[in-house]
Amino acid sequence: MSKTPKMLFTVTEDWAFCSHRLPTAFAARAAGYDVVVVARMDEHQKQIEALGFRTVPWAIKRESLNPFSELSALLDLIRIYKQEKPDVSYHVAVKSIMYGSVAARRAKVAKTVNLFSGMGVVFISDAFKFRMIRTIITPILRWALSPKLSRLQVQNDDDKALLNGLGVSTPDRTDLIFGSGLDMENFPFTPEPNVGGEPNVGGEPENTIPKALLVSRMLWDKGIGELMQAARLLKSRGVKIDIELVGAPDPANPASISEAQLKAWQDEGLMTWLGQRSDIAELIKNSHIAVLPSYREGMPRSLLEAASIGRPLVAFDTPGCRDLVRDEKNGLLLEFKEINALARALERLATDPKLRQRLGKQAHKDIKTKYCDKAIQAQLQSIFETLKQE
Repeated sequence: MSKTPKMLFTVTEDWAFCSHRLPTAFAARAAGYDVVVVARMDEHQKQIEALGFRTVPWAIKRESLNPFSELSALLDLIRIYKQEKPDVSYHVAVKSIMYGSVAARRAKVAKTVNLFSGMGVVFISDAFKFRMIRTIITPILRWALSPKLSRLQVQNDDDKALLNGLGVSTPDRTDLIFGSGLDMENFPFTPEPNVGGEPNVGGEPENTIPKALLVSRMLWDKGIGELMQAARLLKSRGVKIDIELVGAPDPANPASISEAQLKAWQDEGLMTWLGQRSDIAELIKNSHIAVLPSYREGMPRSLLEAASIGRPLVAFDTPGCRDLVRDEKNGLLLEFKEINALARALERLATDPKLRQRLGKQAHKDIKTKYCDKAIQAQLQSIFETLKQE
């Protein structure tokens, strides 16, 4: 009897595996792999194990820049790879890709899959520090993905073109996967709340003001600063719209927005900051518009979730966002950093319920045909089955 092949999933945080990588892990299991999850284990470890995946704690700190701490994390990962002896290692995001590729070579792992779920601040920012980091990282990534049986996965056409252009991989070894797969049962199509005194389902009037919802980490490069400038314009015009932000600052990220700044915007009456929440589906159902004017995404999960529920999407014409948002079809796609255009788009949707509903219905259809977990899992399962034959 042949041995069941083993696939090691290497991510920096256990919560990130639960929030984004479960469809990929299910696809690997369906393709016949024994799946083992390597990450910094915390409160999500039991959840991962309850799904039938074995876990291995990794001594990694995502936010660390300390060279001694980083060397310790790398050595720990090499130890894990030598102990586990996987047939395939699956690395998620830049840090795991670099450290996992070193560990895979030291442990003589023949096949690796490397997922860029988004390019992050290092590839977004033009600041001198990040240009220097790009200069250092790029040749390392070329080395990391150089083995013949190493594959690259990206979530949008722009990232594929960028990484192939940098020589990190080649088109024949690059798979385009549109997101991590959305479970539509958790984000079912739901009519928007009534607005302007129309009777609700129970016959009682609702005086709901149209609500635009942004769900993300509280980072400058998610376009939150631009959204607040647009909110200021809308307020000056007397446009009736509520803007809610959901998510927490990320102190490990240099683009993090401070709590003080978020509270200042809230005190100014520009928005309501709800902080970190677990009831995202309910928040979307109680909104009318999904907005994410991000500078760059892999595939914006918060917009996928909103689209599944049937909300129109508003975003800048940027990598990742432009792959999902189709202007005047399922949302409004705007010129990058155009504050006036962002304000006009929100005002237009706030005042035109028929437009909102038309775009929202098409957004839901798009998820069902292209971005749902079943479609993504089928694509990944096919890739993983082919990998077994190489």
